[in-house]
Amino acid sequence: MFQGPFVHDIDPIFATVGGVHLWWYGLSYTLGFLNAWYSLRRRRADLGLTPRDTLDLALLLAIGVLVGGRAVNVINASDFYLAHPSLIPAVWLGGMATHGLLIGGFAGVGLFCVVRRKPYRLIFDALAIPTAVILATGRVGNFIDGQILGAVTSVPWAVKFPDAEGFRHPVVLYDGLKNLLIIPAVLWVRRRGAPAGREAAVFLLLYASVRIYIDLFREYPLTVAGLPSGQAYNIALAVIGIAMLVRSLFRRKEDDPKVVRVSDFSGPRGGMWWRWMLFAACLIFPMAIPSDSLKDVPRTYAHRHPGVEYSKIYVRIP
Repeated sequence: MFQGPFVHDIDPIFATVGGVHLWWYGLSYTLGFLNAWYSLRRRRADLGLTPRDTLDLALLLAIGVLVGGRAVNVINASDFYLAHPSLIPAVWLGGMATHGLLIGGFAGVGLFCVVRRKPYRLIFDALAIPTAVILATGRVGNFIDGQILGAVTSVPWAVKFPDAEGFRHPVVLYDGLKNLLIIPAVLWVRRRGAPAGREAAVFLLLYASVRIYIDLFREYPLTVAGLPSGQAYNIALAVIGIAMLVRSLFRRKEDDPKVVRVSDFSGPRGGMWWRWMLFAACLIFPMAIPSDSLKDVPRTYAHRHPGVEYSKIYVRIP
């Protein structure tokens, strides 16, 4: 009988505050949002963004990611949530869809560009690498939580996950590595002086197309249009990425929108305090989100967190 080299026994909870567990998976959102804000701040002048614009963009990105991730999860498991509608907003029980994070993030950034009349292709390009970082850190959080399973395998790097039979592909680590490897590809496009929009197109195409292959090693409990839910979204996003890339091939660098550089002191300064408060909430709240809502919240690690009564925090999902 095959014995894999690694048995997953990583505590998915890094702290408990006031009886509320804080999860490594949720922390990945916090780190990702901070990285996105910092990246935008560094490139703010080149994008023609004022300090308030930068914070508003980071806010809409974070809100879009959280809302989109939850919304697609609910759509994927619509039968379950129709039967348990009170659990739709219960993100503290877990349940965020990676494709929804992308869709929601694009929607939030797109809304910002429309309302503020900013060059959306340049901004999407600027966010390609931060998005890859968010998705990569999220996959590390998924692995620590141990709730997304690959297929049973006998490869030397197979992992025995909690509450799962057999040794399995650590498929989320494959996907996380893929997300990190997108970064040098995007940097290569940037250094070649490609026209605006091509970095975002390359990111989306590589993200979705390579994941089609990776997801062949994953067990999917849900289907969309007769396909595993993730594969249906992968195909759709890959097609969009191809369309974006083809369109960018007909542009020249000279066709890029002209951006007026702004100083650190330009633009309106009022109303910053409540924006910072809301952004802080977007950084703190996700830490209470575990990975997967379609399984009973793992109680395997309760003995490591004495004094916390699980029954008062979580419900048992039928």
